[in-house]
Amino acid sequence: MKVDYIKKILNAPVYDAAVETPIDKAVILSKRLENRILIKREDLQPVYSFKIRGAYNKMAQLNEKEKKNGVIAASAGNHAQGVALAAIKLNIQATIVMPVTTPAIKVDSVREKGSTVILQGDTFNEAYTHAVKIMEKEGLTFIHPYDDPDVIAGQGTIGMEILRRYSEIPDIVFVPVGGGGLLAGISVYIKFLNPSVKIYGVEADNSACLKAAMNAGERVKLDQVGIFADGVAVNMIGEETFRVIRENIDGVITVSTDEICAAIKDIYDDTRAITEPAGALAIAGLKKYVENEKIKGQTLLAVNSGANINFDRLRHISERTEIGEKREAIFAVEIPEKSGSFKQFCTALQKRNITEFNYRYSDPEKALVFVGIQLENPHEGRSLIYSDLKEMGYKVNDLSDDEIAKLHIRHMVGGRAPDINNEKVFSFEFPERPGALMKFLNGLGHNWNISMFHYRNHGAAYGRVLAGLQIEAEEVDMVKEYLSKLGYRYKEITDNIAYNLFLN
Repeated sequence: MKVDYIKKILNAPVYDAAVETPIDKAVILSKRLENRILIKREDLQPVYSFKIRGAYNKMAQLNEKEKKNGVIAASAGNHAQGVALAAIKLNIQATIVMPVTTPAIKVDSVREKGSTVILQGDTFNEAYTHAVKIMEKEGLTFIHPYDDPDVIAGQGTIGMEILRRYSEIPDIVFVPVGGGGLLAGISVYIKFLNPSVKIYGVEADNSACLKAAMNAGERVKLDQVGIFADGVAVNMIGEETFRVIRENIDGVITVSTDEICAAIKDIYDDTRAITEPAGALAIAGLKKYVENEKIKGQTLLAVNSGANINFDRLRHISERTEIGEKREAIFAVEIPEKSGSFKQFCTALQKRNITEFNYRYSDPEKALVFVGIQLENPHEGRSLIYSDLKEMGYKVNDLSDDEIAKLHIRHMVGGRAPDINNEKVFSFEFPERPGALMKFLNGLGHNWNISMFHYRNHGAAYGRVLAGLQIEAEEVDMVKEYLSKLGYRYKEITDNIAYNLFLN
């Protein structure tokens, strides 16, 4: 079977639509990590993503009848643009089903290429189900985003380009993983021709379907997936992709949202390119591998898979980057409520730079502050500051890993509401579409009093909300049943430490 894939990759006519992308040296990152870091620039494809390779290769293999009947695909962005461009090149009519939550910039890009766009559902799975129905009804050919041998072979041409540069064959290659088409194609080619090269898949830790499958020895369907790295937000690895991947990779690395944000900045610093979160996964995984394995002097290559990002998301990414780089720590610190306390606290930090300081008067004896502190040396760690402050008599809580603190609380520090009783706090995710916030508010407000609410638009497909509801003890089960029927992903976080310190 490996030989079959090698033949498919070597014969894939992808360069009728795609380009051979450069491999750039990341000078700044190489010096910092003490390894030779290379970045495969798939963000420079005509559709700003590697997806054009697989889409074109699949569509070029269709017979004349299939081409005449047309094709259909489901996608939230990158695959859709790949199919649309391939359709132009091959003179095929394409229909793309996209979630209603898809950003307008991606929808417009597909329409401008002449494809028919149908907006259906809030998620990829809903769009996919609708696309399959249309396929069956109209006799169209379905172009799968990853779980297809011809699509896998198209993506595998990246592996061919990597090995073509004989002067700098990497010791290790890091590849982002969603459904697995990219990793399957690259790994099967490289391992066949040069098995000494190690290959690692990199996943977001909240959508790690490949790692779950590798641990279980079979494909696993995740109950929920995180949506920050929307390009890889897949709840189950593909069937064919998993078969290929498990035979050809050396391991899987998972990375956090903050680590992805830091990797976006790393790529920008070295290339001046702004990648999408999924596109930065490989660099994030590479950095984590270097830190964990303590390697030096090796040649490491990361695939930058795409740059289709909404400009609005950059604000949120920028906020999270310092923590991801381990150059900022966030603490809740109790200081005396008296003149000179802030100055004394700054002195205690021994010239460390304060990046954020949020405070609201609420008690005549003590003040609770939300503070960000810059770490001059990432290896210094937060623990040293934490222990130093404790030794000086401050009450301290480290919130650097608290998602609620970073996403909501830092924007809400303003005192407590002493007259609020029976408050339960929930975090929600809802599809970011016209009218979605109003629907969300109407659904909650008609039944229970909303005692607290925080929402910021991050330019993503899903909105994130922190809400407090006044609920009598006997109504708790009723509320949770109602929230489940409302259809929004939610979690009760009433016990969250940041909420209890600053707002409860």
